[in-house]
Amino acid sequence: MTTRTRPHGTAIAGAATTPALGPRTWAAIILVGLVGQLAWVIENMYLNLFVYETVSTDPGVIAWMVAASAIAATVATLIVGAWSDRLGRRRELVAGGYLAWGAVTAAFGLVGAPDATAEAAPVLIGAVVAIITLDCIMSFIGSGANDAAFAAWVTDSTVPANRGRVDGWLATMPLVAMLLVFVLLDPMTQAGQWPAFFALVGGITAATGFAAWFLVRDRGVVPREHGVLRAVVDGLRPSTIRREPALFLTLAIWCVIGISSQVFIPFVLIYLRYSLALEASAIALGIVLILASALSVVGGRVMDRVGKERFLLPAVGVFVAGLVAMAFVRDFAWVIVAATLMMAGMMASIAAVSAMTRDQTPADRAGGVQGARMIMAVMLPMVIGPAIGAAVISGAAHSYVELGREHPVPGPEIFPVAALVLLAVPVLAALRARVLRRPDVPAEAAEAAVPAEETRP
Repeated sequence: MTTRTRPHGTAIAGAATTPALGPRTWAAIILVGLVGQLAWVIENMYLNLFVYETVSTDPGVIAWMVAASAIAATVATLIVGAWSDRLGRRRELVAGGYLAWGAVTAAFGLVGAPDATAEAAPVLIGAVVAIITLDCIMSFIGSGANDAAFAAWVTDSTVPANRGRVDGWLATMPLVAMLLVFVLLDPMTQAGQWPAFFALVGGITAATGFAAWFLVRDRGVVPREHGVLRAVVDGLRPSTIRREPALFLTLAIWCVIGISSQVFIPFVLIYLRYSLALEASAIALGIVLILASALSVVGGRVMDRVGKERFLLPAVGVFVAGLVAMAFVRDFAWVIVAATLMMAGMMASIAAVSAMTRDQTPADRAGGVQGARMIMAVMLPMVIGPAIGAAVISGAAHSYVELGREHPVPGPEIFPVAALVLLAVPVLAALRARVLRRPDVPAEAAEAAVPAEETRP
């Protein structure tokens, strides 16, 4: 079967003005994107809960684990993203990476944790070191497959006219993944069935790697001639930042949104379960995630109509409103309302800045840009955000007593602190708009032709 492509913007009689993505591309985006976020839910939220319940209730342990895994993920994305540009291929890295990612995720069930009442410091330290090491390995593999290769493939496969819709769907994936985990798998964690829990998620991730081999098709990326190390270094040079100011200001906005999110996300399950003591917390979260996912999909379509820049600040405003509301709500119904605003605003903000980043990505180094994105959007937020959250929790000194022992728990203070971080977004957005008005800075990076939907490997 022969396929043809046409330059972006060339009209075809009766065709839609927005380039259409075919069913195989959509299937890859939805499946690979969703299962990747399913694995990240386990790493970003349930692994924290696992450590809190079985190893240590010290919030500092969770903050250190999140920071270490973020650094490992960033290193992986820098290397694998540049490597995928060098090869001119993404499929092998996505498929093989997901297979390995699933295997390492399942291995968490084999890590023995000490009893929660254990006092021996060497035992606790050994368990913490083992889990953090395995978490770093998992993050390295997962980020190489998802944050580097898959994210670059999505950029290869889309154009500015349809990225709002695509990133709107991708932004729902963390919420849908959380919903699936809360509804289908959370009972396993409440029953202490952690080995089976990790094995099931790992198996699903590995199976997706097998499916990705048949769904993901490389989009004619021209291999880069220079080596991987040079690509990594070039992507982070000050001269590159000066040459692409709009891209790096966009990433700075993403960094602020990410820091705000990481102030509360690592602790939100613990807050709902132990601070608010919501008996139906899984049901509440399920409702929130369904509503927020629906709003995020609608937001993606609105974004394509009104423009990403015009959409960003209202989305951040909704995020702030939800965070402030979360500081005051305590009962079931109002938690749903506030959390829906918070999660919908967060996902809409991330979708907007993600699509803006794709628009500013040079066509010849979509993989290399993922490394800079990981530093700004993942590593720095996951180092700074949890540290802020842990400091707020320690300062507030909320606790509960179990078996005669006092355990610290997160308080509502984490939410308004997260909202305060977002005050930097309008300032950065104004600077970005000023830069884009300069005649030497393009509003969008040069874009490739609309990708052909079906190409043979």
